[in-house]
Amino acid sequence: MTHRITLLGKPGCHLCDDAREIIARVAGELGVPWEERDITRSPEDQEKYWEMIPVTLIDGVQHDFWRVDESRLRAALAT
Repeated sequence: MTHRITLLGKPGCHLCDDAREIIARVAGELGVPWEERDITRSPEDQEKYWEMIPVTLIDGVQHDFWRVDESRLRAALAT
């Protein structure tokens, strides 16, 4: 199964920078596509995720928020 990771964040978010680094590394090593979405561009995303960023989605389903646990991300992508 091919997964897709989405990182939800906003400009100036230091936790988003940390999450981006982990996601880019893991996705690159595993050959998993990923994208980043700025929640400030969507009123719906802002309302839903503002207090939780960075948020990691795998295949459109929320996986993590605030921090990305690398081993947990790898395990989720292995299924």
